[in-house]
Amino acid sequence: MELSTAWLEWLVLGAGRELMLFASVGILLFGLDDLLFDALWMILRDRAGPRLRSAPPLKGRLAIFLPAWKEDAILHATLTLALQAWEGEDFRVYIGCYPNDLQTILAVSPLVARDPRLRMVIGERDGPTTKGDNLNGLWAALGEDERAEGFRFAGVVLHDAEDHVHAEELALYRRELADCAMVQIPVVPFVDAHSKWIGGHYCDEFAESHGKEVVLRSRLGLPIPSAGVGCALSRQTVALLAIDRGGAPFRPDSLTEDYELGMLIGAYGLRARFVDALGMRGDRIASRGAFPASVDAAVRQKSRWIAGIALAGWDSLGWIGAGVARSGRDRWLVRWMLWRDRRAPLAALVLLAAYGALVLAVAGWTGQQWLGWAIEPLSPAMRLLFAANGVLLLWRLGMRGFFTARWYGLPQAMRALPRAFVANIIAILAARRAVALYWRMLRSGRVVWDKTDHVRRPSFAERLPS
Repeated sequence: MELSTAWLEWLVLGAGRELMLFASVGILLFGLDDLLFDALWMILRDRAGPRLRSAPPLKGRLAIFLPAWKEDAILHATLTLALQAWEGEDFRVYIGCYPNDLQTILAVSPLVARDPRLRMVIGERDGPTTKGDNLNGLWAALGEDERAEGFRFAGVVLHDAEDHVHAEELALYRRELADCAMVQIPVVPFVDAHSKWIGGHYCDEFAESHGKEVVLRSRLGLPIPSAGVGCALSRQTVALLAIDRGGAPFRPDSLTEDYELGMLIGAYGLRARFVDALGMRGDRIASRGAFPASVDAAVRQKSRWIAGIALAGWDSLGWIGAGVARSGRDRWLVRWMLWRDRRAPLAALVLLAAYGALVLAVAGWTGQQWLGWAIEPLSPAMRLLFAANGVLLLWRLGMRGFFTARWYGLPQAMRALPRAFVANIIAILAARRAVALYWRMLRSGRVVWDKTDHVRRPSFAERLPS
């Protein structure tokens, strides 16, 4: 009995020390990385982004690309809201459907039949393929319309089936696309009263990402990732991508074609801009939508992002920087941003080690109290490391709460602090699934649209775009 207890003591205390050291060093490095980024943001927070020239707003019709697979529950409402919000604008919505998705086709057919601003495009292959493949079909349909009607579109706007658009969004794109290749506006998740923790953590993450991360990249003139929604591209930009890729501007074999799109535009040396502006009524011009409300759905969505950006995106993009860089400093800045985009799997491993060390620490304390285990005191170096990590953790939580408060108010900012733990658990689970997903992609050579399922949520119906 004593021998077995001794082995258990050695295992718990020894493994706990190793995990604690690994997690502490990892947390310190990630914390310093974030601190450096935050410092740069604070230095440049009042600096305007680079401007090329003053030009009149872009004229002509805008094409709205809206890929759809199994979206019969929400697509009719989404289109109705968009048509109302953009009344008086010159646009055409291209809806990408699949021949084996009869429910979605039937759901939107009545709208398409009576409104010439809507164009349904039914692909040749059964779905789901990938979002990039769907978008390429819409691009082909746009070209057919241009040839048949004898005009050219001015730009292409990307949205998803669940998006609530802003009435002044298209006017903003026309102003900004006059002198840049891509425009991204903020993505603002709805606050879901029925999912304050799972759905709510998206509010915290997007508030910080689109309140700081993408803002700083835009101000520095670096490539900015497209969110795939609330994103506009000039017609010439999409044509350039199509020429470079043999007629298909969007990667059909990618899980995150939107992210790669933004980074590739930067690699070409084209200007992209993130614009966080207020409308005439004082509200933010943004793309609003509902995000997953369950753990399973959130893990699925985030695993797709991690697999596409941190793993497969590394394969396809490498460490780009030469095209956008005007100096050696810019090249290193671009690569730093790529590292930040790709660090999610390693960060999940560090988090898993930290929580494992915490569990073993509790087990060790229990063993000390009940079994007489001898726990070695922390060395001065470890105490210093713990103190530094504690300060960095408080800073990290403070920044998260600050950005959440800016977008959603103080009550949500208070929830953002415990929600950080929820976000960590989802990140760990998503990283595990992302590795498996990426491995299946490598073995099979096949990529399938692992999309998020959307349902109609009555609590959002009253949140009409203004």
